[in-house]
Amino acid sequence: MSLSQALQSRSTKHEDPFLYWLIDQPFSEQAIREVVQTDIPNVRRDYDGTRAGDATTKVGTVNTRCFISPSNVDDYPALGALVDDLLSPGTIELCSDMLRRRMDGYLRVEVICDREGFWLEPHKDIKEKLMSMLLYVNLVGESENLGTDLYDGKLNLVKTVPFRNNFGYMFAPSHDTWHGLEKKTVQKERRSVLINYVTFKTDWQLPLRRAAA
Repeated sequence: MSLSQALQSRSTKHEDPFLYWLIDQPFSEQAIREVVQTDIPNVRRDYDGTRAGDATTKVGTVNTRCFISPSNVDDYPALGALVDDLLSPGTIELCSDMLRRRMDGYLRVEVICDREGFWLEPHKDIKEKLMSMLLYVNLVGESENLGTDLYDGKLNLVKTVPFRNNFGYMFAPSHDTWHGLEKKTVQKERRSVLINYVTFKTDWQLPLRRAAA
């Protein structure tokens, strides 16, 4: 089981309120275990409707996101395989075709864990993101209503992606891709993997495409 296989055979296209794809079973069982076991500090913080990466405490700044990078990828063999899949020309081409956008640049993969009080105001993502993918891990019985909320151009809530275990979505950020997370109750944690193809430099560069003959 791999992400590319899920994109090919277990994904469905939707175009309301914008183009996005739902992805079923993108993770292997080992990848799910690695996501669950990733140490994300549970520190008290005031959420402001953005996905800030750090929290300020009495002992200093605490990083509350775990980026998968060459320095730690050996600790996450299944997520490392996911990185390899995402860097493969076939997967890049597949995402490009599905989202109608050329994917060039770099890859960013991070494990995140949202806790009580977290919310996201409606936003469209920064222009440097070519693709946004969020894959959920829900082994603690959180409500499916904790998934990402999708809005129309007038910021009316249109639908919510189910926060279902081993499930997720992807889209190409654009002028109309409004999404966020309403203020909801998180009983324990909202764990997921955030994946982006981006134009700014990261540790993972996409392979260069050969020019057409």
